[in-house]
Amino acid sequence: MAVALLGLLFMQIRNIEKMVKMRNDHFKELVTLSLYNVASNLERDETEFFLDKHLDNSQSRMMRFSNDQFNSGENNLNRNPSFDKSFGKNDTRFSRDKKNSLSPNSGYDKNRQEILKGEYLYQKALLNEVILNILEHASDRPIAERADSSMVRIYIDQELRRNGLEMPFEFAVVNRSATIVYSTSGYEQCLKKDDNVYSQILFPNNKDSNITLNVAFPTKSDYLSSTVKFMLPSIAFTLILMALFVITIILIFRQKKLSEIKNDFINNMTHEFKTPISSISLAAQMLDDPAVVKSPALLKQASTVIKDETKRLRFQVEKVLQMSMFDRTSATMKLQEVDADSVIYSVVNTYKLKVEKFGGTLTADLNSDDPIINVDEMHFTNVIFNLLDNAIKYRREDVEPKLTVSTSNPDDSHITITVEDNGIGIKRDDLKKIFEKFYRVSTGNRHDVKGFGLGLAYVHKMITLFGGTIKAESEVGKGSKFIITLPLYK
Repeated sequence: MAVALLGLLFMQIRNIEKMVKMRNDHFKELVTLSLYNVASNLERDETEFFLDKHLDNSQSRMMRFSNDQFNSGENNLNRNPSFDKSFGKNDTRFSRDKKNSLSPNSGYDKNRQEILKGEYLYQKALLNEVILNILEHASDRPIAERADSSMVRIYIDQELRRNGLEMPFEFAVVNRSATIVYSTSGYEQCLKKDDNVYSQILFPNNKDSNITLNVAFPTKSDYLSSTVKFMLPSIAFTLILMALFVITIILIFRQKKLSEIKNDFINNMTHEFKTPISSISLAAQMLDDPAVVKSPALLKQASTVIKDETKRLRFQVEKVLQMSMFDRTSATMKLQEVDADSVIYSVVNTYKLKVEKFGGTLTADLNSDDPIINVDEMHFTNVIFNLLDNAIKYRREDVEPKLTVSTSNPDDSHITITVEDNGIGIKRDDLKKIFEKFYRVSTGNRHDVKGFGLGLAYVHKMITLFGGTIKAESEVGKGSKFIITLPLYK
């Protein structure tokens, strides 16, 4: 699915690139044609200028020459009396012999042809003179006269419109040294984009031509992008599909991770349930023995085992319920007046056996003057259990675990609960993340530490719901200290 979506997006992008390239090539072709026509118009204007200039200087001379030629022809006709006498009359000479007869207008036409021939030769000589002047003296004129800015603007606008390019433009005329002779106000800004400037040499047929017309289009990008506007919805829908695909993949992997955590949690809790259940079952079998019933010591021992293992089993059940607490609101909390020292003392007595199993000690130093707080007793008990459980999990193998739980009143409105151990400690980078859900501190090559990264996240949430704060202090190789501050019940 990812390959298909990426392939679709790639093909759309490629098609857009091709369309933009074709549009750009077509635009360049039209602009080149337009500028070529502008150069042709300017050449025609220059030719007309030289023609007008030479015609003005020689107009009177041409008229005198034509009149002289015409008058000489009329004089020749007037010196022939027979023509006068016979012109317009029925002379018998014209009807006798048509082969030998002459038209009465033949003399006049001959002279007229001579006049026209003279005029043609004069015009030809005049044109030759104009051409020579253009070739020799055209480049001597100032650039501003040869390519007048107003006429250049008009020609550019006309040619662009004729080719279907009705868009704003900026232009400049530069000389051979690339110095701007004159330009429009926005031309300098357009120079920042080299692909926006198109050039055409003016008067290319002059041997010393050194004038170049540069035209820039500030809105060229808009013109090109207008070609692919109809493709934008397609790209938008494709991107939406890709975003939904990514979100779906993220959710799938998240659900997969949660499913694995749930399965591991169930497997581990099943194992944890077996131990207290086995102990309770063994104690119950002992009670069925008459000898045990008759012995007060054995009876007390069996009842103590049943009591302790029942507490342990209850604790394990509560850990299962902790997972659902992350999605519940504080409405599920049953806040009540609780003696913190009393609850902590009970937890310490219950957990002391587990600590002593590893050859360690658990000390309670309850020195608070006012231990009354407003909390949910069950969840407060679980908070202390979790902190002690973490201390045992992350103990050092070469040192006997030493745990201390203490209370004190830093002021009249708060109580501080400190749980301290001499375990492996926590790195500085991990201290910032230990209260995040599912985050677990790396234990190196040790694989006997079970858990799901929920314990400290649960502790943090419960303390927050109680209106308190919790912070951790630790040094690698020396141990950790968790400090809980809760408001007193008033």
